Amino acid sequence: MKDVRTGTRSQWQRKRVFIRTYGCQMNVYDSDRMADVLRPLGYALSETPEQADLVVLNTCHIRERASEKVYSELGRLRDLKSERRRDGADLTIAVAGCVAQAEGEEIIQRQPAVDIVVGPQAYHRLPELLARVARQSDERRFDGRRRPGAGVLDTDFPVESKFDHLPAPSEADVRAGSAFLSIQEGCDKFCTFCVVPYTRGAEYSRPATAVLREARSLVAAGAAELTLLGQNVNAYHGEAAPSSIGGSTWGLARLIREIAGIDGLARIRYTTSHPRDMDDDLIAAHGDVPQLMPYLHLPVQSGSDRILEAMNRGHGRDHYRRLVDRLRGIRPDLALSSDFIVGFPGESDADFDDTMRLVDEIGFASAYTFKYSRRPGTPGAGLGDQLADGVKAARLAALQSQLGRQQRDFNASKVGAVVPVLFAEAGRKSGQILGKSPWLQSVYVEGSADMIGSIVNVRLLAAYALSLAGEVVTGEGPSRLEVAA
Repeated sequence: MKDVRTGTRSQWQRKRVFIRTYGCQMNVYDSDRMADVLRPLGYALSETPEQADLVVLNTCHIRERASEKVYSELGRLRDLKSERRRDGADLTIAVAGCVAQAEGEEIIQRQPAVDIVVGPQAYHRLPELLARVARQSDERRFDGRRRPGAGVLDTDFPVESKFDHLPAPSEADVRAGSAFLSIQEGCDKFCTFCVVPYTRGAEYSRPATAVLREARSLVAAGAAELTLLGQNVNAYHGEAAPSSIGGSTWGLARLIREIAGIDGLARIRYTTSHPRDMDDDLIAAHGDVPQLMPYLHLPVQSGSDRILEAMNRGHGRDHYRRLVDRLRGIRPDLALSSDFIVGFPGESDADFDDTMRLVDEIGFASAYTFKYSRRPGTPGAGLGDQLADGVKAARLAALQSQLGRQQRDFNASKVGAVVPVLFAEAGRKSGQILGKSPWLQSVYVEGSADMIGSIVNVRLLAAYALSLAGEVVTGEGPSRLEVAA
């Protein structure tokens, strides 16, 4: 969970918005763009809900617990809203994102304090929704009460692309030399455990011209690193740039090569990818585009062919292993990350053993692991043979233990190397700064705050479970460096 933080408040800005972001990088990007949409209305970003006139909860619906956290937070905001009204003021509450899309009517009925429910395809219409809330507020002055279910709901999938209505990115969208760039949304894979096709809609790829324009703007605003985002980002097939030769659409590899040509851009990453969309050109790009970092998040979910089929993943364990072999043949230092779900309905001990063997055979630098949870509306929710929570918890602990050992081993393998680190923030201790290695490892050193946003050579001295300690290589000032292939 991430909070969008405030900048300096100018005199003309009379309102404040607090945006709390749950979930993935796509939601972080969406929160930034909501802030951009609200800025012309006079909204500055607030540090806390208590300081805000508008609170937006940008939600994630992938896990059941994430959804319940939203309702818990709404309870606290309801109380804050009541306090404001007793003092003669008010607080506007909005729920955005995937929970809003999936449970819009229920949110309004369950928590009448919510004023706006807006899906991830409609947040560009926030100014219109706020105007409707203001009109409702005027009407309440005549009857003096709030009717249940009176919140404003917008969860339509518009015919037009929301990206066509968003303001250009600004310096506020670049944090410490890094920025997210959404290039693809939605999903056509329909994995049986996943709500994304229902909350984000069908796959949509932004035109290459629009992506390149935004990429150049972000680099001009100070981004040394861009992370290209999509629910299935490597399914990208955007309309080609007008001067393009060789086809009416570009795949992700072609787009990466074009973005790599932007002066001043040192690093490119992309997430999240799907094994079914890992084509030859994209695999080759990992070897011949220096700006493309040696890190790949490639979810496999399970090591059992039987479970992968039940999940409707469209690939088997051998297909996944062959992809990894090809990628490491081109980029031997590739750090591989993945997603795993344990306890999918019907998963046997033998199925789980297959997952553990796959982990052992491949070796991962990091991973995200989850117990299966039912998501209403997905095929998996209706399957029989749902596993007991105790079984899922035991399997999750065993898997996390094995993956944790692999992550520690990967971190230890880098000790002694000199690597370029992009510093992003102050560390927990005074005089300490924290950044990311090319392999997306957290690296901390003793250093000054003026190094934040720069890429600096660091010698790695010690490895831990989740981070590495290093020292700045003397004689090397802040610079933007490429990683040698």
